[in-house]
Order: sequence, then structure tokens, then C-alpha cells
Amino acid sequence: MSADERPNPLPDKIYFKIGEVAEIVGVEPYVLRYWESEFPILRPSKSRSQQRLYRKRDVEVLLRIKKLLYEDLYTIAGAKKALTRGQEKTPSPQLSLGLAERSGEVSAASIDAGILKKLERELSDILKLLDARK
Repeated sequence: MSADERPNPLPDKIYFKIGEVAEIVGVEPYVLRYWESEFPILRPSKSRSQQRLYRKRDVEVLLRIKKLLYEDLYTIAGAKKALTRGQEKTPSPQLSLGLAERSGEVSAASIDAGILKKLERELSDILKLLDARK
């Protein structure tokens, strides 16, 4: 059962530790730490022992980020824009590109160089994460 299907996915408490949040959101703690580095909206406080303490609002934002990235297939950059604009319902550029490619409407010349640079940076970040896990 996913977090979205649970009637009340968040326990009634003020602070959550990273392990609890990882379980609620359904991702590993290193993913949460990575998202913190990418999404300025996420800034959990820290205890005296430097352990992350997330508030309910942080957990709700993390659940939205997971939905944008995993279900709606947004890129990190697209998810950032969607969160800042509050336009999570609009189709992602990544999904639109995939549909256009299938219909043969996208040529290499029509892809913006800025988009390619962003994709290259995101792929590089993913490779760094994968290398760090080895």
C-alpha cells in the first residue's frame, strides 16, 4: 500500500527523523538528502546531535516531489519549477518530449541546447550518486 492510499499517512507528531520519513515517503534516506540539495524548499532543522528533523510540511513536500518525479515523470528541474509555480497538474516537458519522439516530430536540431545541458547535468548527478553507492 503506497503512502497516497493510506487514509492518514502522517502520524500526529511535530518532528520526524530521516528514517521515519524515508519509510513514509518510500525512498532511501540518501534520496532524501539528495533532494534536500536540489530543492531549496526542503530545509529540515537539525537536532543538537545534527540529526535531521523534518516537520509535517516537509514530509508533505517530499511526497509531492516523489509524485512529480516517479509518477508524473518530471525531471529534477521540471519538478522544481512545478513546485515553485504550483502547477503540478501540467504535463512535464520530459513526458511531452517522449510522446513527440514517438510520433517522429522531434529532430535533434529542434531540441534546445539549454535542455540538453540540463539533461547532461542531471545524468552526471545520477552517475555521481551511483558511483557513491559502490
